[in-house]
Amino acid sequence: MRICVIASSRFPIAEPFAGGLEAWTHALVSQLHQRGHDVTLFAGPGSDPALPVTTLPVPEWSPSASAVADVHAPPVVFMHEHHAYLGLMLGLGRRETPFDVVHNSSLHHLPVAMASALTPPMVTTLHTPPVPWLESAIAITERPGAFVAVSDGTARAWAPVVPATVIRNGVDTQQFLPGPGGGPAVWTGRMVREKAPHEAMDAARAAGVKLVLAGPLSDPAYVAAEVEPRLGDGCTYAGHLRRGELARLLATASVAVVTPAWDEPYGLVAAEAMACGTPVAAYARGALPELVPEGAGVLGVPGDVAALAVAIRRAMDCDRASVRAHAERHCSLDRMVDDYERLYAALIQPEAA
Repeated sequence: MRICVIASSRFPIAEPFAGGLEAWTHALVSQLHQRGHDVTLFAGPGSDPALPVTTLPVPEWSPSASAVADVHAPPVVFMHEHHAYLGLMLGLGRRETPFDVVHNSSLHHLPVAMASALTPPMVTTLHTPPVPWLESAIAITERPGAFVAVSDGTARAWAPVVPATVIRNGVDTQQFLPGPGGGPAVWTGRMVREKAPHEAMDAARAAGVKLVLAGPLSDPAYVAAEVEPRLGDGCTYAGHLRRGELARLLATASVAVVTPAWDEPYGLVAAEAMACGTPVAAYARGALPELVPEGAGVLGVPGDVAALAVAIRRAMDCDRASVRAHAERHCSLDRMVDDYERLYAALIQPEAA
């Protein structure tokens, strides 16, 4: 199939990834390309040149000084993204598009709002809970295309707006390999308040377990206020790691701690840990109850640090081989891409579905 993938323009699709969305996009495009599909990825500047990528022209246009001086002017970063996606969608719509299907994973409203202008069908993956801009685009567009939710919880959240097929995210189980465990607990992800790594640090200390944190410092003010004062005394920061480094860290961890302070749409970090055979201790929030069954980890009351400390100790007793087997069955990249291939085929030839 000839597949166009539209990525988020805010961060490059390149290692070390800014977050789970970028890691997911890289894995999807790589796997589709390896399977022999003709893939074109439209993504932000600095994306991995090993991918079949066309750069979205995010920095090539700026509003005039007079426009910026308007008291109602939106932030320049908003206008850069708007310009990039407007140019892309107009370009795709004004010529005979050399694609069989367009896969929108951008989180931006313009691809959905302009989906009716395209000849090939569009599928949009919903990586977040409902947001106003995207709801508006769906409501006003005659043919917004098909929608995929990354979990049952995300599908339920979007149900009043649009029906969505559930295709859970997947991780490369040939890269995230099982390891011996036995090391410190690990927390991975973006260092932001809604991920609450400071609560993981408090819970690990209460459990008497060392903790290693890894991930980008996405909110420096939060990190300075809540994370840095808690470092030391068994808690260390390993940096913003590439995938291979992250996989090795998780493979040696005794437990992965996941502490969402919001309704996590999926929880890729939990899937990555389980692929390494590492059990998960997490708050039972968002999609994590779907993702982490009994035997693969232990869930605690959201926001309850004391309960999370108990979950950490209990999760360490899970059988690592069983955790890995669960990930292979339910969290693999192969399973995810199989599901997307079937969806693409059904959209391209609906009479054959």
